[in-house]
Amino acid sequence: MSTEIDAPITTVWELHTDIAAWPTWNTDIEQAGLDGPLMPGTSFRWRTHGMDITSTVLELVPGERIVWGGDVDGITGIHVWTFEQSDGRVVVRTEEPWSGPPVEAAADDLGKALHDSLKNWLCHLKARAEQLV
Repeated sequence: MSTEIDAPITTVWELHTDIAAWPTWNTDIEQAGLDGPLMPGTSFRWRTHGMDITSTVLELVPGERIVWGGDVDGITGIHVWTFEQSDGRVVVRTEEPWSGPPVEAAADDLGKALHDSLKNWLCHLKARAEQLV
């Protein structure tokens, strides 16, 4: 899933990686906080859709890519975000495969929920970044 954002890549990247500020622009996130510097191995806690999640940064290429993962309620997710400057815009791509018994038991419902959540996140990111320009 992807979106194009009419904003500088530094604006989009800084907005997206300021984890503690997520609730200020993403209405689906109730709270968020980073447990140290943003780097591989650092965890952060956040609350969305009634779930308290602890994720760990697995990969970080500043301005280009961030990957985090974690488990919640028997679901394991790996969230990949990439950022690419293209023709004066930023293309943001995201994907998040889920696995685990709850996913196997309700694949269609959870797949739709994940799709809608990622779509909303991209919409919120685009709206806020373009508002800052």
